[in-house]
Amino acid sequence: MIFSNKYFALVLLLATLAGCGDKTPPATEAPTETADPDLVTINVAQYQAAGIETGTFDFKDLSTDVQANGVIDVPPQNLASISAVMGGYVVQVKVLPGQRVAQGATVAILRHPDYLKLQQDYLQSRARVTFLEQDLARQRTLDAEDVGAKRKFQQAEADYASERAAQQGLAAQLRQLGLQLEQLAATGRIVPTVALTTPVGGYVKSVKINPGQYVNPQDVLVEVVSRDDLHLQLKVFEKDIAKVKPGQLIRFRVPALGASAPEQRARVFLVSKVFDDPGHTITVHAHLETGAEALLPGQFVAAHIQTGRRRQRTLPEGAIVEAGELSYAFVRQHQNKAGSTFRRLRVRTGASQDGDVAVTLLDPVADTLRLVRQGAYFLNAEMSKGADADE
Repeated sequence: MIFSNKYFALVLLLATLAGCGDKTPPATEAPTETADPDLVTINVAQYQAAGIETGTFDFKDLSTDVQANGVIDVPPQNLASISAVMGGYVVQVKVLPGQRVAQGATVAILRHPDYLKLQQDYLQSRARVTFLEQDLARQRTLDAEDVGAKRKFQQAEADYASERAAQQGLAAQLRQLGLQLEQLAATGRIVPTVALTTPVGGYVKSVKINPGQYVNPQDVLVEVVSRDDLHLQLKVFEKDIAKVKPGQLIRFRVPALGASAPEQRARVFLVSKVFDDPGHTITVHAHLETGAEALLPGQFVAAHIQTGRRRQRTLPEGAIVEAGELSYAFVRQHQNKAGSTFRRLRVRTGASQDGDVAVTLLDPVADTLRLVRQGAYFLNAEMSKGADADE
């Protein structure tokens, strides 16, 4: 009986140990598989609907370039800041901002008692010059006949020269005011106002006056910009200075015109030889070759200065997805009857020409892999859907 109990206990112990050996770890301890965020899988129908085309890289001789930002600018001689030669009160404003004006057109009319006094002084001086000229002629005759005193002849010469100089000074001031001396001298009619005119033809940039306002000579009253010589003013960083030279072609875009606006061209004509502080850049000026009629002074531009040519790896524009500072392309990972899987690659884009973009691979792959040459944006959209679903 004792043996039976020991035998039973041994069997029970063995059964318990065997049962412990068959247990599996809890479900919470099982490892989980993490999805690759750079992979996207689509079925055959999606593949066909998206019009995806695959192929390899192309190698083309493309221009090397220097990227630069800047603005549409005009030379200083094409920007007129109109001020009053003498202070006065605004009687009338003749223009509005944005209005086109011809060279010599009146932009404002001013009045002031000093204008009247200046004309009066000129007429009086002119009359005195006439008298002194006649007196000098008489003294010259007397001196020649040795009748008059030498001192009177010399005094007459001095008085005439002094008054003549005063008349010329008054005449110069009146011309600066824009008054017609010939008309004033012929009629003797003194006018109470003067007209401010523009020295260049173009468009009114700003108007800073209104009727009744008193203006000083140092005040800028109206600004006029001529579009006759629009050009690019670009900033180039120190590391790229040696690459930029006069005569090089520039391709640029104006973001304000939208992404669909055509690319424009310009050509470098001046490279500065001094740094612009504090940015430690140099200024590059370029003449426009296309698009001048659609551009405005002050518009921001993003430009590529073409500095040479070399053989580069390229993809069509439809193969590149722009995403902030980085760009992406897709390579086919594998394909079967159920669908295709693609991997996203990081690339840096360069010069573009005739729909092809130079690319530098940031994720190394073989040049013989099958890349997506058309349909990259569809794959990127599908990848974004997957990311949103996982969240």
